[in-house]
Amino acid sequence: MKAIQSDITRLEVDAIVNAANSSLLGGGGVDGAIHRAAGPELLHECRLLGGCKTGQAKITRGYRLPSRHIIHTVGPVWRDGNHREPELLASCYRECLRICVDRSLRSVVFPCISTGIFGYPKDRAARIAVETCGSELFAELEITFCCFNLDDLQLYQQLLSCES
Repeated sequence: MKAIQSDITRLEVDAIVNAANSSLLGGGGVDGAIHRAAGPELLHECRLLGGCKTGQAKITRGYRLPSRHIIHTVGPVWRDGNHREPELLASCYRECLRICVDRSLRSVVFPCISTGIFGYPKDRAARIAVETCGSELFAELEITFCCFNLDDLQLYQQLLSCES
C-alpha cells in the first residue's frame, strides 16, 4: 500500500474508486470530477445500476479515463460515530476490494471516502481505510490512496509507516 497526492482522474490503473452518492448520478468533489472526466457515457451506465446503498459498491467501465474501471461506493455521512459509521466505511473498502478480487483486477486507487461533504473526521477515516485494506485477503492487490491535499497525504503516510 502507498499514498500519493494526485488527481485520481489521471491515473492509469485497473480501477479507481469513486466516493459517490447513493444515486450514482454524479455530484460534487471526487464524484463530480470523475463524472466530468469520464464523459456522458458514465452517467448513462450509472442510470442503469439503480443506485447504491451506503457501504456497498458497484463497478462500471472507465470510459474516457485512463483507468479501465470505476468502482462506485457510498460512504456514510458522519453524525457522531454511533450510527454504524465505522462499520459502513470499512464495508466500502471491503466491497471495493472484493470486486477487484472477483474481477481479477491488480491495481486500485482510493480517494479519501466520506471525508468531504459527508464530514467524516479525516484521521478516523484514514485509520479505517489503512486497517481494512491491510488485510491479508487483499495482499495481492496494488492498493494506492490518492490524496487531494498535502495534509491528507501526510496523514496516510504516517499511518502506512506504522503498518510496515
